[in-house]
Amino acid sequence: MEKNERMKWWSEARFGMFIHWGLYSLLGRGEWVMLVERIPVSEYAKLADRFKPPKSFTPEIWVKLAKDAGMRYIVLTTRHHDGFCLFDSKASDFTSVKTAAKRDFVKEYVDACRKHNMRVGLYYSLLDWRFPGYFDRKKYPESFEAMVKQAHQQVRELMTNYGKIDILWYDGGWIPDSDVVKDTPVLWRSEELNTMVRELQPDIIINNRSGLPEDFDTPEQHTTPSERPWESCMTMGDFCGWGYIKNNPNMKPVTQLIQNLVSCASNGGNYLLNIGPKPDGSVRKEEVERLKEIGKWMKKNGEAIYGTERRPEGFGFWGAGMLGMATVKGNNAYLHIFRWPGETAVITGIKNRVLSARILASGKKLRVRQENGKLVIMGLPVRPPDKYGTVIKLELAGKPETFDYTRVPLI
Repeated sequence: MEKNERMKWWSEARFGMFIHWGLYSLLGRGEWVMLVERIPVSEYAKLADRFKPPKSFTPEIWVKLAKDAGMRYIVLTTRHHDGFCLFDSKASDFTSVKTAAKRDFVKEYVDACRKHNMRVGLYYSLLDWRFPGYFDRKKYPESFEAMVKQAHQQVRELMTNYGKIDILWYDGGWIPDSDVVKDTPVLWRSEELNTMVRELQPDIIINNRSGLPEDFDTPEQHTTPSERPWESCMTMGDFCGWGYIKNNPNMKPVTQLIQNLVSCASNGGNYLLNIGPKPDGSVRKEEVERLKEIGKWMKKNGEAIYGTERRPEGFGFWGAGMLGMATVKGNNAYLHIFRWPGETAVITGIKNRVLSARILASGKKLRVRQENGKLVIMGLPVRPPDKYGTVIKLELAGKPETFDYTRVPLI
């Protein structure tokens, strides 16, 4: 299958869920706790004896939550940097199947995704802190090679044992005392690894974190666009909080999360929004509440997100002027108004003739006037119809075009 064909569904989806969940969730201090707090391997391993979510828990709650939020795919951490697998592996005994839980959570997750028609993504960290060779490959060369061998074996298991997988999301490709760009793909034998993946999963989409470009870029905690297909992954709370952090007071408000989503869609990118479930698999109410609110907004305004295209150059600043941003699709532009102007809105920079304008959520038709290079939208309510962001759909005569209004004198 050609790349454009493989990527089509992903490029149209625009919105996905990231899930970080594992032994680190028990400690409630983030997914890097083992390294940051210098917890010895043997001591950290004891957490597996306590990792036993109740039988009542099923990953289906995550899938339903993602579905309700308007997300089209999910990426689950099958194994993070601590080496603990949420799947059955012949390459390791440090798994949820061979320890207290006695459950293959990856299988349960994949089954739930298929039940609810959700695209399946699997995250896999190449590095493993349990191997001394990771920290010093020259001193412990056999350990380093054993870690690389484990990665190849476990990726093969993930690509073989769970049916069709839509996304492989690598992480942890960096290695101490090495050149990230030059050495990463060589040390992990990434070309060999990804060739194997594509033989097993011909339709799969692979990210860029094995050291090879593959299908898409992954800016983290920011929405800076790439010229290639790209996806911004982001936490709801502090930047360090991918796994469960018991006390994480800086949760982003719904408005900010929606604006991040719009920013990604406006620039032709996807938004992968993270949750960090508690040890028992449940999701904290602060995350649930935000996802539900986003879902309500998406039900009314999803047309302005799904299937949107990279806006033409110059659509950035005018977007919705000083009022917000814009997304585009076909002969339509969607003005996302975050700073409500009142009964009249003025947008500058649209070269096209505007055929019609309406509030997307309600269908209310609006009057427009184009003069002196600016678009005046009239008949708006005094107060914003949507507290998170009101979308105005513009039908244009042709695909969106712009002009540089900053060079037009104010006379």
